Amino acid sequence: MVLQISPALPPGFTGSEFDQVLYDLRRLVGDANVLTGSDLGNHLDPYSFSDGDPYTPSAAVLPSSVEEIQAILAVANQHRIPLWTVSRGRNFGYGGASPRVAGSIIVDLNRMNQVLEVDEEAGYALVEPGVSFSALHEHLRSTGSSLWVSVPDLSWGSLTGNALERGFGYTAHGDHSAFICGMEVVLADGRVVRTGMGAMTGNSAWQMYKGGFGPSLDGLFLQSNYGIVTKMGVWLMPAPEQAIVCSAQARNEDDLAAVIDTLRPLLLDGTISTNSMVGNALAVASMITDRHLWYDGPGPMPDEAIRRICDELHLGWWNARFAVYGTPKVAQAKVEVIRQAFEKIPGLEFIARTYPGNPVPDQVHPADRAQLGVPSTDLIRMAGWRGGEPAHTDFSLVCPPKGADAVKQMRLIRARVEEHGFDYAGGFTTFPRHAIALALLSFDKSDPEQTARVGQLFPELIADAAAAGYAPYRSHIAFMDTIADRYDFNNHAARSLQETIKDAVDPNGILSPGKQGIWNAGRRP
Repeated sequence: MVLQISPALPPGFTGSEFDQVLYDLRRLVGDANVLTGSDLGNHLDPYSFSDGDPYTPSAAVLPSSVEEIQAILAVANQHRIPLWTVSRGRNFGYGGASPRVAGSIIVDLNRMNQVLEVDEEAGYALVEPGVSFSALHEHLRSTGSSLWVSVPDLSWGSLTGNALERGFGYTAHGDHSAFICGMEVVLADGRVVRTGMGAMTGNSAWQMYKGGFGPSLDGLFLQSNYGIVTKMGVWLMPAPEQAIVCSAQARNEDDLAAVIDTLRPLLLDGTISTNSMVGNALAVASMITDRHLWYDGPGPMPDEAIRRICDELHLGWWNARFAVYGTPKVAQAKVEVIRQAFEKIPGLEFIARTYPGNPVPDQVHPADRAQLGVPSTDLIRMAGWRGGEPAHTDFSLVCPPKGADAVKQMRLIRARVEEHGFDYAGGFTTFPRHAIALALLSFDKSDPEQTARVGQLFPELIADAAAAGYAPYRSHIAFMDTIADRYDFNNHAARSLQETIKDAVDPNGILSPGKQGIWNAGRRP
């Protein structure tokens, strides 16, 4: 779907002044690579829930090289014009490619889409920001590589963009930001910086050792607006001899604590090789069926309808999915340990499917793809759960990977979501030492009443979480300032430091102003 927009101008610009900016940009990258008006449909939030869409860009520019990015930055600095950088602009549910400041120019890096290097022996790739998960997967298969790429729920997005936003997948390399090694970054003034060992010209270990010499810089460019990442090293997982994808289906809502507490020690000691998805029945059902087939009345879906979904679709109220890897003997032994641990939960069904280390994608069960590094876009179906014009947004909360915390968060989120008339389709992605509580909120974008309720719901969820001692790690652009305000220790000392860095590296405030609540001095609320 291509969206239509009304014309927008950067803050403080007249039409003639902006025409001069567009003229300058077209001279740099060519007319076809500067988009305005109706050509900007793919650079809007496809699931916007705000009246009049207050996050509309003025234009988009598509550079193909570091040199073109440097030239674009020179124009932006000259005119003091805000830019908003995206790798592929597929961050659906969090604002898509839309900028935090209306009238910003989108810098879309989609054309910088080269896999620059794959090292089979050291197990890494060096990629440009326009490389998608699907593209790297196909590249590895076409070259006969024995390496896997970790994929998120939707594989059309950028490897670089996802890792920089602290996104995750579901293999042993599922914590994507943890497997970054070495970046090339263009700063606001056009300087090119390489992090880690890349700070030395010609160093041979740029993608092999993160530290370099002195303070580590990589973390400065995660969820930040300090520079434009143009190259990123990522560690890839060697294909195992055998992979076994496991699911544990618990029948009762009250089983959540037991499921989480069973998973935690198995994750901590490495018996389970991956993180674990723990989704409720509606989260799973939204990907494989339509809501109206089970309930089409007002308000959230009642428990009796959810139970019918569980019975007829053979789902648990809670559904955990994870994988183990290794030689057949080791993998099978791990599965038996896991099976025995889950036997403590009455009525739980445990299922394990075995695959060779490099399975043929077409022969993988659709539910197992993510744990095997096989790209998919199946999850996008959940946006149509409420019917009408499909849309969704996500609430992503960090918590300890403990049963008591999971139950507390589930009740907190479910109560507030259902109070606003939505279904609680959610769950947890559990890692050894933290979990992400997710609420996948589907709504009908064509329904003004539903979209208004989405905008009302999220600030309340953020406040509820803060009162309980929790906070999101990621957000839709509409709530970045609201969430940043909750990170308030010592009079917001962390934000003060972030703003000090912003003022130093981007004094004109041209790079993604307002991202994660970070503003330069001239734009600070």
